[in-house]
Amino acid sequence: MNENDGKEVANEINKMSGGWAAANNLRFVSITDEECIAEVTVAEQHLQPYGIVHGGVHAGIIETICSIGAAFAARKRGHQGGVVGLENHTSFIKAVRAGTVLRGTATPVTRGRTTHVWDAKVTDPQGQIVARGTVRLLCVTQDQLPK
Repeated sequence: MNENDGKEVANEINKMSGGWAAANNLRFVSITDEECIAEVTVAEQHLQPYGIVHGGVHAGIIETICSIGAAFAARKRGHQGGVVGLENHTSFIKAVRAGTVLRGTATPVTRGRTTHVWDAKVTDPQGQIVARGTVRLLCVTQDQLPK
């Protein structure tokens, strides 16, 4: 898969975006089975009372990009169900304020038949890591997904 293919997949996911990603204006840049990249411009709704990004936003970005990456990779390997998070370990490294464009990048550690582990980092425009995390995910069948 080339870079343009990853951008096309991201554009398709952005068109279907809903829920947390849409509410937080998270936009996918590229999605392949080797990497998932998304960006968000920090706005008022992302801040905690001290004027810096709420830790839940970082954890949410990491959960989302790891989940989308794992789902894409699993589907490419023939899995017909979904992928759900089992664990999310997120560390907050550097405070960020409104107006900053954050870029999240997730890559696989392992992609098994039933579980995946993905690492992610969230960086600022200077490339400094502001948060990093690891998400463990479970591949489930469609009938195992919540109704």
